[in-house]
Amino acid sequence: MVDLNAIITLIGTRLAIVGNEFVFYGPAAECEGCKLKNTCNNLKVGNKYRIVDVKNEQMHKCVLHDIGVYAVEVVPGQTVALVDSKKAFNGSKIIYEPPDCKEFDCAEYKRCHPVGLNAGDKYTIVELLKEERPQCPMEYPLKAVVLR
Repeated sequence: MVDLNAIITLIGTRLAIVGNEFVFYGPAAECEGCKLKNTCNNLKVGNKYRIVDVKNEQMHKCVLHDIGVYAVEVVPGQTVALVDSKKAFNGSKIIYEPPDCKEFDCAEYKRCHPVGLNAGDKYTIVELLKEERPQCPMEYPLKAVVLR
């Protein structure tokens, strides 16, 4: 089945494995003069992606990856996050806004502010997790969900 959210990009051959997930942090300075930079850097900075297909027919040379890069097909990755329980409905589309919280040592802080999600971006709730309501020191009503 063709995934309409799929994007073709380039990734190091050692990393080009179906199922691998990564967060795109943007282009490196060394990419500036490369003729393939637009294909390598066509993802949204800060977003999480999962490799669904590797096109290893041709390897391309790369100054960052010692062996080179392959074309891969990626889709948005899934991330577990805590969201406002009033917005937590399976299949709903939300604009992600992490809780306004400075409790950095909270056990749930990483799930409230997960790597790979950008505040203000749209995501789909693909699963409601069946777990007890997280204990929030700020008393926010939170629900654990899987976002894509």
